[in-house]
Amino acid sequence: MHATLITAGRWLRRRAENIAALLLGTMFIAFLVQIVFRYVFNWPAGWAFELTIICWLWGVLFGAAFIVDEKDEIRFDVIYGSVRPGVRRMMVIVGGLALLALYGMSLPAVYEYVAFMKVERTAYLKIPFNWLYSVYVIFAVAILVRYVWLVWRAVRGETSTTQGSSAL
Repeated sequence: MHATLITAGRWLRRRAENIAALLLGTMFIAFLVQIVFRYVFNWPAGWAFELTIICWLWGVLFGAAFIVDEKDEIRFDVIYGSVRPGVRRMMVIVGGLALLALYGMSLPAVYEYVAFMKVERTAYLKIPFNWLYSVYVIFAVAILVRYVWLVWRAVRGETSTTQGSSAL
């Protein structure tokens, strides 16, 4: 069962990377189209600008939710790297619980705001804003799940305590 979950997780991670690559490629092409339309043909291309912004928003939040590992995040961890492993574990637990509380308390309001934004649409592509902002709800839920897992691992004593690689 454990090996099956790992295999499924790797497959899902590769699909998330495919989606992020698609978003990045779409953003790049839309950016080039915008430049050509504006400076070669002197035509407005607001739709290309809008598409670039949408792809950037989704790429950043989707990537942070499903692709970036804890060890890959850049942090200021001078204090974390200079304390004993037991203190590091407590720092992971306290910091994780604080983030869980903050994201958990904000999630209902975030969801309500995203749901409310269905009344507005983007200027050029006419995409409802609730579709665009829904990626933040996905991001927030993924962060909650990630930090539940990190806190659980820290409570069990399974966190990495090597210098320079903090879990928070």
